[in-house]
Amino acid sequence: MKNLIGNNWRSSTTNMVVEVKNPYTHITIDTVPNSSFDDVNEVVRVSDLSKKKWVGITIDERCRIMLKFKELVQKERFDLAKSLTNETGKNVLDSEEEIDTLMELVEAFVEKVQHMYGDVIPSGLDRFSDSTIQMTVREPIGIVAAILPYNFPVVTFAHKVPAALLMGNTVIVKPSSKAPLTVTKLIYLLRTAGVPEGVIQLIHGTGEQAGHALAMHPDIQLITFSGTTVNGMKVMEAASSNLTRVLLELSGNDAMIVCRDADIDLAVEEACRGRLHNMGQSSSSTKRFLVHKDCKKAFVAGLVNKMANMKYGNPLDTSTDLSNLIDEDAAIKVEEQVKKLVYLGAKVVYGGNRNGNYFEPTVLVDVNEKMGVMNNIEILGPIFPIMEFTDINKAIEVVNQSPFGLGVSLFTKDVKTAFKAAHCLEAGTVIINGSTDYRSNEMAYGGWKYSGFGTEGVSSTLEQLSLIKTVVLKDVLK
Repeated sequence: MKNLIGNNWRSSTTNMVVEVKNPYTHITIDTVPNSSFDDVNEVVRVSDLSKKKWVGITIDERCRIMLKFKELVQKERFDLAKSLTNETGKNVLDSEEEIDTLMELVEAFVEKVQHMYGDVIPSGLDRFSDSTIQMTVREPIGIVAAILPYNFPVVTFAHKVPAALLMGNTVIVKPSSKAPLTVTKLIYLLRTAGVPEGVIQLIHGTGEQAGHALAMHPDIQLITFSGTTVNGMKVMEAASSNLTRVLLELSGNDAMIVCRDADIDLAVEEACRGRLHNMGQSSSSTKRFLVHKDCKKAFVAGLVNKMANMKYGNPLDTSTDLSNLIDEDAAIKVEEQVKKLVYLGAKVVYGGNRNGNYFEPTVLVDVNEKMGVMNNIEILGPIFPIMEFTDINKAIEVVNQSPFGLGVSLFTKDVKTAFKAAHCLEAGTVIINGSTDYRSNEMAYGGWKYSGFGTEGVSSTLEQLSLIKTVVLKDVLK
């Protein structure tokens, strides 16, 4: 795979490459350029030259191009899903779902942008506007750089790229060097659908090199980034020197609270789904479990029973439940985090073993609020650290002590408890009787605190990727 700069697919000026490996077979399936600062400068230059061309195309025509893109994705659906599985290791059914989400979001953004109207502020609302009318319009931001993660490259592409293009921005995409191949194919399909030369471009490479060069570039107007909080801070620091706008979707340490009156079977089902989806490699994955003392035994037993019947294997096999993490470094980090929890007093009741870049689902009990996993440690793997509680207010206090604030889930049959907890919990999303990885296409998804700022979703993305302009008709009514 190569960079797309203008109308040309190119290697890096340094000719350096990054290998892309299949997490399950460990075979190198392709390489991508490890782009230099010179490559980034060139892609930004071309994007800047293309801005007026895209702004001059009507919204109606942009919508037609996006719907054509959706048609092309539909035709390539299975091959795209297979490509996504081969580079990320996720189950092919999950990959197909990710492709479907992309198509749904394209259609939804097209529908939304066709019904985005400005506001009119009538005269006489204050003493400065007795004879003046004010109206608002939406304008493109300019050049948008979309920096994508390895865990959900297609979904994050879907939330960032079609919306930015529909609002009249030119877009430079930098996929993760660990999972860049399917995104490259989507860029090709956008060009095939009719997005003009230079309006959509692709730059490959590591975050340290290509990502940093984008973030610090003075001619980029917005960086939309999904990734870890540590890397998000680096992006923000680099962008701040130019007052470049940033949208940051960052790490999470999402919690699940299981109350005494909870439906335990449902809680177990949702816990497994929310923690094992993509093997726990997700910012919105449920990563810590606070379970009432009276139902902890049943909850743990339910988890162990469910996991004992799960199948490890090739993610291209639809019957596979469990597969590998993205690489061995990721699995080693999870292993180290589990060992530290055990050293601090946690007890492994199921799992706990690593084989290469596979880490088996692991249930830990006797976890307490002073352990990092209950505060600021994000474990990107299939780990279930369980802390028991007796007072819901204490559970909420423990959840809120974390510097992260992406999502929290709460299981209870009591409406009053649910709404009181939702009011008190410090997170961008609170899910009642569901796992924290719930994310609809429409909702404004985003985190509080160290989980980032800005939101994505049909209800908010188009506004986030555009500027509001007020046109004042001064004294027009005099």
